Amino acid sequence: MKIRLKVNGIIMVLSCFLVAFFPAFFFRRLNFGTGDEIMEITGISCILLGQIFRVSARGYKSDNSKEGRALIAGGPYALVRNPMYLGILLIGLGVVLMLFNWWVAVIFLTVFVIRYIFLIFIEEKKLEGLFSKDFLEYKKKVPRIFPTLKQVLKSDMREYLPIKLTWIKKEIGSMLALLFIVLLVESWRDIMAGGIEVYLWEAQRILALIALFIGLVAYLSKSTKHAPDKS
Repeated sequence: MKIRLKVNGIIMVLSCFLVAFFPAFFFRRLNFGTGDEIMEITGISCILLGQIFRVSARGYKSDNSKEGRALIAGGPYALVRNPMYLGILLIGLGVVLMLFNWWVAVIFLTVFVIRYIFLIFIEEKKLEGLFSKDFLEYKKKVPRIFPTLKQVLKSDMREYLPIKLTWIKKEIGSMLALLFIVLLVESWRDIMAGGIEVYLWEAQRILALIALFIGLVAYLSKSTKHAPDKS
């Protein structure tokens, strides 16, 4: 785990340095057209949804892992086998869509695949060794990282993405820090390129999306099926 965090940290630091030294090369030039609006709305939506996956996956596993002696197959792990990585993917892609040129998304996805697919295969081999037939059956039923439309529609999402306030409290610092940085950069770019009126118009849409996100979190937190995983 420590090695993984160090590698992720190195990647983040290098990325920040590149963007800081060559901002004109990486940042998308704003024209405040329909394309920009779609990119920003999609980006902030991905960031917020990714945070839900991240919080739900970490919290559910923490409550049900039994020190790693149980196969977690409920909650977000019933939707995809790697909900944490799906959350990271959505957050990273959301940041790219909000701030950067489209080709940066290609670079991000390439780095993500190289970085995490290798880890996923290692982790799944370990789980096969620990849980053998149970994990093989689980693999047959649940996709690796992207949920199917049938899975998304067949049941109440509160069963797949449960949220507890205690889980949110543990992650609130990193959630707010990321959101603050992204919105600060985007706000500064809007003001510089279009003035305060354009910024206020953009801010209204973003605040509306954040309000919807808070409502979704409230809905997911009302689930009565937070029972321990029985796998």
